[in-house]
Amino acid sequence: MHAPRKDYKDLLKVHAAPGEPFVWLTSMGLAVGILMVIGLLTVIVLNGLPVFWPHPVYAAQLKAGVTSPIANATSVVGEIAEERTKSVKVLGADGKPLADQKEIQFFVGNKDAYGFSFAFLDSGVIASIDRPKDVLVVERIEYGDAIGTPIALKTATGETIDAGTPQFPTDLQKRINEGNTRRAKIERIEKTEIGRINSRMTELRVKGKGSAESQRQIADLDTKYNVLAAEAKALRQKQMQDELVLRLPNGTERDILIGNIVFAYYPNQLGLVAKTGIFLHNIWGFLTLDPREANTEGGVFPAIFGTFVMTLLMSVAVMPFGVIAAIYLREYAKQGFFVRAVRIAVNNLAGVPSIVFGVFGLGFFVYFLGGSIDQLFFGDYLPTPTFGTGGILWCALTLALMTVPVVIVATEESLASVPRGAKEGSLACGASKWQTIQRIILPASLPGILTGLILAMARGAGEVAPLMLVGVVKLAPSLPLDTEAPFIHLERKFMHLGFHIYDLGFQSPDSEAAKPMVFATTLLLIVLVVLLNLTAILIRERLRKKFSTGAF
Repeated sequence: MHAPRKDYKDLLKVHAAPGEPFVWLTSMGLAVGILMVIGLLTVIVLNGLPVFWPHPVYAAQLKAGVTSPIANATSVVGEIAEERTKSVKVLGADGKPLADQKEIQFFVGNKDAYGFSFAFLDSGVIASIDRPKDVLVVERIEYGDAIGTPIALKTATGETIDAGTPQFPTDLQKRINEGNTRRAKIERIEKTEIGRINSRMTELRVKGKGSAESQRQIADLDTKYNVLAAEAKALRQKQMQDELVLRLPNGTERDILIGNIVFAYYPNQLGLVAKTGIFLHNIWGFLTLDPREANTEGGVFPAIFGTFVMTLLMSVAVMPFGVIAAIYLREYAKQGFFVRAVRIAVNNLAGVPSIVFGVFGLGFFVYFLGGSIDQLFFGDYLPTPTFGTGGILWCALTLALMTVPVVIVATEESLASVPRGAKEGSLACGASKWQTIQRIILPASLPGILTGLILAMARGAGEVAPLMLVGVVKLAPSLPLDTEAPFIHLERKFMHLGFHIYDLGFQSPDSEAAKPMVFATTLLLIVLVVLLNLTAILIRERLRKKFSTGAF
């Protein structure tokens, strides 16, 4: 006997009454959201981290009669950057399409010799491909990497060290390290010591008005300048003494100044430990060095520093104004039409496009406020603007204005969540309204206030459009925070990771070279935002445990 069949409506009623379909629907929405985030992070990580891993170099020997993309060459030597199937079908002699053809993109380097860094080859034109052991990859200050076979090392004393000798790798690395040390010393002399002298001389010329004392001080500074300039010149001459002779795949030999080399290694002789060491070395250089070659090489330290300082300044600006406004709206203002209108305006302000805030910041902060500051305090420097042009201060204030609605809304909700009994108990004990806010309400609301700050930091750190109008630049010669008095330079322009990503992706002269750097910088920006947010979250959790009655 078969069990009685349940009616469809009864079955639906049984499961729908507890809300099971909606539970599954909400869980499915959460799962889709998590998968989207994981997918996005996976794409960024898989495209960003391989930038730092040393890749093998291949030598692709071409078939007879095939024209190489490199003039006078019968082979293409380089790293394999990409393999893909050609989208255009190739027809055979019978008019029928042939099998799918693959093409390989090689990073061949030597941009100064070839005029390009990447070359495509059809897989069908390659006769053979191997990994030569003697190929050297040379990371340079200019023109990107050089890839070729080392021939010899020419020293300043006229000695020539053949590449086949056992001491060649050691001598080469020793001279590269010496060149890097000299380059760092030259940069310190020119940017720090000479920079201070130039700043002081400019200040004396402007404020001294040609007085005898100012002229004497300028003469003393000029003497120091000449000494430092001579020292830097001597170091630069030493940078041009040693040379590496490198043979390119087309047979030509090129002399590369050791002073222009940052790093060199034999990619096809590396084991796992050596590759890991170079991987960590590349990451460290990416985090600590200045950018080179139109931001497609080198590091992003100025952008990291600028993003961090700008976010902190924005947080310092947005927190007091947001919290004060929320306290007044919740605790002091009479609830009525005007207060409701203000709340609606605050909520609508959160939906205004960010570029509108950038235009407002340019017109009000930069031109009006900055111009007024220049006229009042820096009139001697006019017409050269000091605060009347883009700078990190105006960027921080513009983003603070953009994110203040987030802080206001989160703070109001946190203030409203404080138990009414705690407020009334404080007032019953004789405390004033402000004492109640200061001693009872604000401490209990701090976790919620920090939630608003976390949201504001997350939004502000990733903004680009308003910054383009009020102070961010492609390459900043000086940091907004350094050892030169007054140490914090709020008027200076700065670099930002978000704008750096935009610049690499859409304004780079070499899009192929910039593509991996875009993913690497994006990964770094995400890590920086996560670290800033985690710091605020840890502080919030500690406060939440301390004031457990004010949960938010």
